[in-house]
Amino acid sequence: MKDYAAPVAGDYADGLDLLDAFASRARRAGPDPQIAVILPCHNEAAAIAQTVHQFRAALPQARIYVYDNNSTDDTARIARDAGAIVRFEPRKGKGNVVRRMFADVEADIYVMADGDATYDAASAPAMITMLTDGKLDMVNGARISTDAAAYRAGHRFGNRLLSGLVQTLFARDFNDMLSGYRVFSRRFVKSFPALSQGFEIETELTVHSLQLRMPAGEVPTPYSARPENSNSKLSTYRDGWRILRMIGLLVKEEKPLQFFAGLAGLMALPSLAVFASIFAEFMETGLVARFPSLFVSLTGIGLAALSLVCAVILETVARGRREARYMTYLQIPGPRG
Repeated sequence: MKDYAAPVAGDYADGLDLLDAFASRARRAGPDPQIAVILPCHNEAAAIAQTVHQFRAALPQARIYVYDNNSTDDTARIARDAGAIVRFEPRKGKGNVVRRMFADVEADIYVMADGDATYDAASAPAMITMLTDGKLDMVNGARISTDAAAYRAGHRFGNRLLSGLVQTLFARDFNDMLSGYRVFSRRFVKSFPALSQGFEIETELTVHSLQLRMPAGEVPTPYSARPENSNSKLSTYRDGWRILRMIGLLVKEEKPLQFFAGLAGLMALPSLAVFASIFAEFMETGLVARFPSLFVSLTGIGLAALSLVCAVILETVARGRREARYMTYLQIPGPRG
């Protein structure tokens, strides 16, 4: 898997060339879509004004929304003074904020980023052009950074590990599954059933596009260090565990056949091994000397069979849920362009 988080200089230049190619086609004839920049924020007073100004310069026609998530500093006031539309979500957690933003904001195209001035606002027009030209529903901004302070080694390793796991389970190549910089179509946003509460929301967004087989793309985008006095809220281990748990939950919900068949295998193999040894002793002696072991092995085999039955039933249910979500998705017009 190619790692966009730690590229060589040639990869960086190729990524910027790709952005320039899309930006060169950004000014096209036709009706302009309504664009909303949505920025979830918690205690980003040191960076939010810079973030708003950068996106205003890159997308002068867009409405910029800052959703304050229970900040204890002056994030809301500073964002309002910078020209953003400020709204509030009292329930803490990025997932809760994204759910509220997707429900409240009406637009044709949504640009989501963090309010910490780490994402490259100048890449937004090219990402939007890629979305509209390709009739896509999501464009993911894969982070490119050569600054260790911007993208810590633990976060890079965790991102590669979790992105690779999702690629294996859901069969799609996203190099930076955990990026918070994305452009969405309206039909993606309005068909997304957000369940998570925190930073695992990026995983849920990615899996939603994969399960509905939405047309999606990814482009490398520069990633910078936070401004002075701006602190990250991401915990490598705590949030990594929450993301891993979310992946497990999504596998259970979206791929129950594989999930419960795997559990059946874990229960059946040792149970069958114990039962085989007891049966071999019985064939030699005509006696069953280990009744507790026999009982445990038969219980394990029974539970494995029950797990397989659940797998078949839940796979049918999951297929029905995917079809219902897809019908909702199809009822919403696609990107204009």
